[in-house]
Amino acid sequence: MTKSSENVRRMVLCAMFTALVAVCSQIAVPMPWGVPINLALFAVYMAGTMLGPVWGTASQVVFIALAAIGVPVLANFQGGPSAIFGKTGGYAIGYILTALLTALLTKALGRKFWSLCVAMVVGCAACYVLGTIWFMILTGADLVSALGWCVLPYLPGDAVKIVLAAVLTMQLDKRLKGSLV
Repeated sequence: MTKSSENVRRMVLCAMFTALVAVCSQIAVPMPWGVPINLALFAVYMAGTMLGPVWGTASQVVFIALAAIGVPVLANFQGGPSAIFGKTGGYAIGYILTALLTALLTKALGRKFWSLCVAMVVGCAACYVLGTIWFMILTGADLVSALGWCVLPYLPGDAVKIVLAAVLTMQLDKRLKGSLV
């Protein structure tokens, strides 16, 4: 493959994972306090493990850029500055950090089940930290309340997403011989 065609391939894969996060964001269950349960982090983990640090992170930067200009890619078909800078915006922006950390740790720890899970847990924790701090600043909620609204109800689902993403990464590795880029 020429360098030019390889770059086009990487950009297409980046766009595909951006679209996957957008689709998974719509598979959501709204919660009364405004932070929906959705499948977006599953796709973010996959972007990190399959595209690596540069392109996995780029896919999330593109996702956030699309949301910021008003494309309704966030949960419940939201988009625009009010969605990005609203009380759940920190979690969405956290996708960038999640993809980067997941990719870097996957690269450092290897592509075995437990190392993938560790990489994804660290990425998820980074997203939670950024999103929860953001939520607290915008809502005035204390830490205990914010954890009760924004973290604890989501831990079981995130554990399932992490296990599924690790298993899918390993299955794709068998068929594709490692990451996509």
